[in-house]
Amino acid sequence: MLTPASLVLLCTLSCSNSLFKVKPVNALPAMPASAAAMNVGSLSFRSLSFRASPLLTDEETQELFESNLQLAGLLPVRLEVIHNGGDAIEMQKLKFHLQDAANTDWKLISAKQAISRIMKANGISLYNPSSRKTFEKEFRAYEFNLKDPLTHAEGKRQGMLIFQSVKKDPVMSPKNLTLTIEGLPQPVELKLN
Repeated sequence: MLTPASLVLLCTLSCSNSLFKVKPVNALPAMPASAAAMNVGSLSFRSLSFRASPLLTDEETQELFESNLQLAGLLPVRLEVIHNGGDAIEMQKLKFHLQDAANTDWKLISAKQAISRIMKANGISLYNPSSRKTFEKEFRAYEFNLKDPLTHAEGKRQGMLIFQSVKKDPVMSPKNLTLTIEGLPQPVELKLN
């Protein structure tokens, strides 16, 4: 029988780096050519280009995060915004909404909330705190930065928005996903699949 001390030692030895092996962000393949795209803006305002693509399969999320995000009720959406000129964009003022064919609204959650869902769905309750920190750091590197303004000098920003299914149920091939972005003079609506 294992004692609590031996369980901690076992977990420490077996979880020395990260809870899951996360692929480095710079190894992320280019946005697929089939990604939904839209250009917005005018000469008097600013010009932006948006591209988005959902990660719909277990294979896609396993390759990046060594974890099945869909099992945790999560749907990551890759987002790329290109600032083509004009004033800085206050990203924190933008609101992102995801709807499926049944007009169900998906909830945008933070990377921190997504990590909790992943751990719960995978039944991870005993772990090395250092391993969790490493996983959090590596996973958060993928999160789309909504805090800092996007300037023309930065040019392009990429990352992932993580959406959670309404009942936190596993994600099963959602159809007709539409990403809507509010907070700009011109609405953005991207048909993702």
